[in-house]
Amino acid sequence: MSDEELIYQEESYAIIGGCFNVYRDKGCGFLEPVYQECMEIEFEHLKLPALPKPKLELNYRGRVLQHKYEPDFICYGKIILELKAVSGLTDEHRAQVLNYLNAAGFQLGLLVNFGHYPGLEYERIVNTRRPGAQRSKIEQ
Repeated sequence: MSDEELIYQEESYAIIGGCFNVYRDKGCGFLEPVYQECMEIEFEHLKLPALPKPKLELNYRGRVLQHKYEPDFICYGKIILELKAVSGLTDEHRAQVLNYLNAAGFQLGLLVNFGHYPGLEYERIVNTRRPGAQRSKIEQ
């Protein structure tokens, strides 16, 4: 896929750039809540629209579930950002982001790992399953 074909290219570069700023300052070794708080401050500094820990409503057989999913951020109202602080990303982390994308009806998720050494680890995850089809209610 060429650069022209990347969805939300400018927005995702801005988000990842903010993540690199936090990683340069904090490095690896902290727990995820530290990076979550740093990212909130970084997004505010960058004036990047980001909603921390929104609750995504889930449905099953036409009924709303009591349990809500909470991605770390929704950025620009259309990109899921999920933060990790682990030695390496796994398929379970990727599946989590895909579930969030499906629940929200979004096309793009960014999975960012601050626990990786010697540098920030990140992946773009694209929802190829009927984006926008489910579109759950998002609570702040």
